[in-house]
Amino acid sequence: MFIRNAAIVDGLTEERHEPVDIRFSDGKVVEVGKSLPGRSDNDIDLAGLTVLPGLIDCHVHVIAATANLGRNAELPNSYVALAAGQIMRGMLMRGFTTVRDLGGADHGLVTALDSGLIQGPRLVICGKALSQTGGHTDYRDRANRRSVDHYPDQLGALGRICDGVDAVRRAAREELKAGAAFIKVMANGGVSSPTDPIDALAFSSGELRAAVEEAANQHTYVAAHLYTDEAIARALDCGVRSIEHGNLIKSDTAARVREAGAVVVPTNITYAVVARDGARYGMSAESLEKVGFVLDAGLAALETLRDAGVVMGYGSDLLGEMHGHQSEEFVLRGRVLRPHEVIRSATADAARVLGMEGQIGALVPGAHADLIAVEGNPLDDLAILTNENRIRKIIKAGRLVKNE
Repeated sequence: MFIRNAAIVDGLTEERHEPVDIRFSDGKVVEVGKSLPGRSDNDIDLAGLTVLPGLIDCHVHVIAATANLGRNAELPNSYVALAAGQIMRGMLMRGFTTVRDLGGADHGLVTALDSGLIQGPRLVICGKALSQTGGHTDYRDRANRRSVDHYPDQLGALGRICDGVDAVRRAAREELKAGAAFIKVMANGGVSSPTDPIDALAFSSGELRAAVEEAANQHTYVAAHLYTDEAIARALDCGVRSIEHGNLIKSDTAARVREAGAVVVPTNITYAVVARDGARYGMSAESLEKVGFVLDAGLAALETLRDAGVVMGYGSDLLGEMHGHQSEEFVLRGRVLRPHEVIRSATADAARVLGMEGQIGALVPGAHADLIAVEGNPLDDLAILTNENRIRKIIKAGRLVKNE
């Protein structure tokens, strides 16, 4: 397949590049250049459109069929699997050809996508996130003492509970054995969980280091749910590589993130939507109260991180009926960052977050043949990326999945 007249915006520069041709074969980019020789029966001319590498969302929960995560954890696995299929197809139709799931999705969903059984983005998973008792994936209220030992077997559960170094090691090993590409730990309090204040530290340093060691033994990394500066600094001390959220980070710690070669995935759209619509979608009063602590700080953190030179990936972290707001993170970030910086967070920088540089997030030889073509230039108006009607073509792994 040849793509003709592709005027590419990749986020690496502040300009749209001059049109080029792209040749795909076997789902990969083979050649990029001016007026490439050759022809195929299914060539696509993209003259007049703007082409971007397939977008990447570094923080999703594809199994979150409802915003009430305690209820979601008890839903039948069959229901959750079918809901996840619809959620992922929606992501693909918004132009996201790769997503990284930060808690819940299993290898069965990866296999279903890779085999073509269901349609959606390329899926990178951590399996179940690891949480201590009373941590961010413990959705029992203070009066509920029932066991949640069944969470590892519930597709709708974002995480599993493990206490103590040995239990953390075993949980990490089980998730890696089951197909996790990395490990996720809940190392700070959270919005959606009922009994952990935002500033609560979760897991001991020994437990965090155990998770990092188990991941390193399999040549991968740990991502951690983190808000406060104290929690982020402690996670860096323990070897955590991917900092999720990071709303309350300070400049000195941001500099440490850069020096450590770590990355941050802000997720501002989820707080904006929860603050506005969370009650309607079933979020608890406790969650709605806690979101105020991190909402405004999230946008300020973007400036702190950019000024420190930290690599930031695009993240949405939406739940249930809120998934449709996924692309609005572009506009939120655009209040603080320049348009090409925002786009880069969903292309080249997102690929760095996933450790997949040269494979996704770029239209270069050897990369997956993922692209979208949109009406207009997102460098002039990031809101273009929030309008599915302006996304005219979507190609994932060399296959045309939207053609208008």
